[in-house]
Amino acid sequence: MENTVSYPSDQGTPLSRLMKSLGPGIMMAAAAVGGSHLVASTKAGAIYGWQLAVLILLVNLFKYPFFRAGIQYTMGTGECLVHGYARLGRFYLWVFMILTVVSSVINTAALTLFSASLLGYFIPFDLSGTILSVIVVVTCLVILLAGHYKALDTMSKMIMTVLTIATLMAVIIAFGHPAETVSQAPAPSPWTLAAIGFLVVTMGWMPAPIEISSITSVWLKNQCQRQAVTPKSALFDFNVGYIGTAILAIVFLALGALLLNGTGVELSKSGIGFTHQLVGMYAATIGEWSRYLIAIVAFFCIFGSTITVIDGYSRVIAESHHLIKQQQRSEAEKKQNHIVWMLIVSACALGILFFAKSALIPMLNFAMIMAFITTPFFALLNYILVTKTPLPEQLAVGPKLKYLSIAGLIYLFGFLGVFIWWKLFL
Repeated sequence: MENTVSYPSDQGTPLSRLMKSLGPGIMMAAAAVGGSHLVASTKAGAIYGWQLAVLILLVNLFKYPFFRAGIQYTMGTGECLVHGYARLGRFYLWVFMILTVVSSVINTAALTLFSASLLGYFIPFDLSGTILSVIVVVTCLVILLAGHYKALDTMSKMIMTVLTIATLMAVIIAFGHPAETVSQAPAPSPWTLAAIGFLVVTMGWMPAPIEISSITSVWLKNQCQRQAVTPKSALFDFNVGYIGTAILAIVFLALGALLLNGTGVELSKSGIGFTHQLVGMYAATIGEWSRYLIAIVAFFCIFGSTITVIDGYSRVIAESHHLIKQQQRSEAEKKQNHIVWMLIVSACALGILFFAKSALIPMLNFAMIMAFITTPFFALLNYILVTKTPLPEQLAVGPKLKYLSIAGLIYLFGFLGVFIWWKLFL
């Protein structure tokens, strides 16, 4: 296995090449900024005020080395993380593929329903949720099939730019016009046994399930085949996307703390209901003109996650399937396999929405808990790959990153132990 990879040369100034290289990290951010931010972060602020801000930052910090591993491994070997899992053993690859298939269908179904619900804000006539869901999925597939990686790359940059600007505007306005509280009683403490379920969801999907690192790795490998990418530019892109998701998580927490915390409003238990509730509360607090501003923010947030999840999960599943079959395939055959898996994932997601819509929330809760449980193990696998694989000095795990990785593993496995104890004995 080679330790360095050379990719096609590119022209332009160093700055222009660096900006052009932005892609996989931004797409990762678009995939991450969905339910974990719009729902979990905002609910954290709505229920607990600012108390969970430190936990959210810690989750992002301690998961950082394991998401970064996808960039290090791919730039150092020319392979994606899925190949690394295959090198560790077929058992790891099978487990990874099965979990990824389950997550892809459930997450796509949930995000599609989410997007469809928000899309209804902008359509002047009534359409059923089923029809809106079909519109969302078909739109995603048309964009992906028409432009493939380039379309997704461009779309992600546009979505993240609009989302960031609109969200920052919303928070600035909220700071100037916070909601009126009906009680001076302090917010409930999140550091109780009763709050463990909420903390698990926040931990598992903040900023995203660890398997997203393999998706970022596949996107990076695809980008490297199309343009010049250096370790410096790849890490810059990753850091921009990852740090951006951490900042947006705090921004959404601020929205919940400023607009909903202490208002006495009973929060909806469903993500879709809560999103509509947030939009309504924002309009009531700031003014009716702001309803569409926050609705646009929410829609771009969830639609961006939907389109990147369909593409990313399908790429990773197709790559896993190819490695399990151990067959040599041309680039055309790999592309066709990717398209087939996009259609399969989309069809299964729509099937859930058509025939088992009532089971979606339990399935989504299952996916969140599975993400939380598997996170420490995938984190450990990623750590093993980047520490055992010979990598160039610029990509190798240095002492600081090693200490952070060990601290992160202790943190993640420690929380998993608390969760298991809570489930079994309380």
